[in-house]
Amino acid sequence: MPLKIINDNKFRKLPKAIIFDTDNTLYSYAPANQLALKSVFTKAETLLDINRNLFEEKFKEARLEIKKRIHNQASSHSRLLYIQRTIELLGLKTQLLLTLDLEQTYWRTFLQSCKLFPNLIELLDKLNDLNIQTAIITDLTSQIQFRKIIFFGLEQYFDFIVTSEEAGFDKPNRAPFELALKKLDLLPNECWMIGDNLNADILGGENCGLTTLYKYESKDESKKDGIIPDASFNEYNKILSLIKKIQI
Repeated sequence: MPLKIINDNKFRKLPKAIIFDTDNTLYSYAPANQLALKSVFTKAETLLDINRNLFEEKFKEARLEIKKRIHNQASSHSRLLYIQRTIELLGLKTQLLLTLDLEQTYWRTFLQSCKLFPNLIELLDKLNDLNIQTAIITDLTSQIQFRKIIFFGLEQYFDFIVTSEEAGFDKPNRAPFELALKKLDLLPNECWMIGDNLNADILGGENCGLTTLYKYESKDESKKDGIIPDASFNEYNKILSLIKKIQI
């Protein structure tokens, strides 16, 4: 599937910076998440001597409860809080060591199961050669997002990182986008925003005046919610080709 450009006038010159999301933008999130949860549920079944399906059921309940209570903030994504509340919903008291153990099991399995998308490093190298700044805007707490970036060896490629914990709000709130622009010291129309989530990344970026590029894996659903990006693509070699074309 070729790169689909919707707003051609947005791509007549190179940007001064490209901002990336993380999950499902730099790597495929779902397979790693499934394996990580499987590891947690299996370990909890052994350590707590309970039915695995019961733990999984209470985990889902805990996740919904946390998200409802801490809506649109970084800690609403916290696996630590999900696991803590799961144990409590099972009728047990808070168990800190077990909670920490299971949370570390989740992230260890998640990171070991993730692979960066093809041609991402080549794109980042190209941006560096062209002196195009790079940044990340990502939801979740800073510590785990920092760990991800370091684990993948991406620290050297990004000039600035903005987490929703630092900004105070998840995307699509303007706060993380405005903070990234402040760090980059650039105007919105000088930056591209690449992300996989139409509401969080694309609508959020659009509302702040950024040029938006929708990264999808299997199916372009950019019209599903009436949110139309400036371009959509499924492979990073398409963005490399676009940059080379603009250079000419």
